Amino acid sequence: MSQPFETLPTTPTAEELVDQAFSRAARAGRAKSGVEAQRSMLQTAANVLSDNLGNVVTAWPDFDAVDPFYRALADAVADVDALRQHLNEVGWASRKTGEIRREYEGRLAGDTDTARKLRKQAFARLADVVESVDADLRALNDARNELKDLPDIRPDEPTIVVAGYPNVGKSSFVNAVTRADTEIAAYPFTTTQVHVGHVERDRIRYQLVDTPGLLDRPAEERNEIESQAVSALEHAADAVLVLVDASGECGYPLDVQLALRDDLAARFEVPVLTVCNKTDRSRDVEADHYMSVTEGENVEAVLAAAIEAVGYEPELPYEG
Repeated sequence: MSQPFETLPTTPTAEELVDQAFSRAARAGRAKSGVEAQRSMLQTAANVLSDNLGNVVTAWPDFDAVDPFYRALADAVADVDALRQHLNEVGWASRKTGEIRREYEGRLAGDTDTARKLRKQAFARLADVVESVDADLRALNDARNELKDLPDIRPDEPTIVVAGYPNVGKSSFVNAVTRADTEIAAYPFTTTQVHVGHVERDRIRYQLVDTPGLLDRPAEERNEIESQAVSALEHAADAVLVLVDASGECGYPLDVQLALRDDLAARFEVPVLTVCNKTDRSRDVEADHYMSVTEGENVEAVLAAAIEAVGYEPELPYEG
């Protein structure tokens, strides 16, 4: 299951939609004459607007069907309820342009001058409808620009989240145990990067996610949007590794590091393992596992423990 927003197309503005519809209508009108030309112009303009507005709506995924991880992230970035309202307004405009076309089609009869006046009247109403949802179109495009760049974390793959204060060795661990093509992306609402690495064991692919800027400080220091992003990670995580540096050389006292560990253990309803890194400098902490990434000591054992904590069992085809 890939990132559900990365292929969202650019949302046009009201002006772009109206310009396209009316220019195509003018071409359609030149192909005919008299009342038929006016009717063709009306049908073309209304159909282009109705279709394009409808396409804006259908391009978006159904938020009820989006994985809870990505839905929570979308809520953090753009407010899902607000997005739904914008989509509802654009959907209304799509239907309304169709109604205007049907209303005027039957009236475009008789002499050409009268038909032209009615067609111009219909065009004005069509433009008014589209312009009334311009703010909704712009809001959807702004949201699209942020959501398409969300990190590609696969909630359907077993996921190990790596947490802990800065400089405790999280990125070094992820880089040490995963393939060289570790992906780096950024959440739209932070200035830091998200590192996603992958490792295969017994033909099962595991994700390791390091999220600097989110899980490297106490909850009270996160803003509301960052807190929502942590909530999203709760949906994705199958196990959490909290790395601590007993030497304190990372710049944070051990008791502060352990307080963060306790906060995460209370928040995540999955196994949370405490891992003492930099054992070549200090092992003076009670932890589930001890390793030194720089010395290559016990690194694979910690990965194996994390995979065991996940306890992932692939769904096998039913054999009746």
